Amino acid sequence: MSRALIVVDYQVDFVSGSLGFAEAKELDEVIVQKIADARAHGDQVLFTLDTHTNRYLHTQEGRLLPVVHCVRESEGWQLYGKTAGARLPEDPVFEKSSFGSAALFHYLEEHSFSEIELCGLVSNICVLSNAILAKTALPEAKIVVDAAATGAADPAMNQKALDVLAGVQIEIIPCAERNRI
Repeated sequence: MSRALIVVDYQVDFVSGSLGFAEAKELDEVIVQKIADARAHGDQVLFTLDTHTNRYLHTQEGRLLPVVHCVRESEGWQLYGKTAGARLPEDPVFEKSSFGSAALFHYLEEHSFSEIELCGLVSNICVLSNAILAKTALPEAKIVVDAAATGAADPAMNQKALDVLAGVQIEIIPCAERNRI
């Protein structure tokens, strides 16, 4: 059985930067533990990085979300906290200029994982988008999102995202059931 953990956009700007929110900081320990557990089981760990240029405000996303964030090589673009230290040089990293990563989709298609877990930020945007891409790339794989390892600035939107994911047959681990994969 081949498994993967995808850490979605756990970057400074989504935790303590321009789009940060207090609860995001609390995820650092949870995500680091998930990475350690995945490595202990021999699972692959992948990362996505929201990646923009100084022209962000001139993009469609930038016009609809006019908050500059995750500009390549800026402090806000970096992985946050202990999670940054948990990334190994050999871990695949997928930079993405939009919510979902086409490169991640193709990587998943080529690697035929039987189970994929996603964690990180933001649940109702990039986690949701990449979880659906994973389900599309590998429709027979078990796709999981741990509610204790993701979040959004708006708790109602977070819950709606988890409900939508459950509706497309992505397993949601309730907050009380941590340390699965």
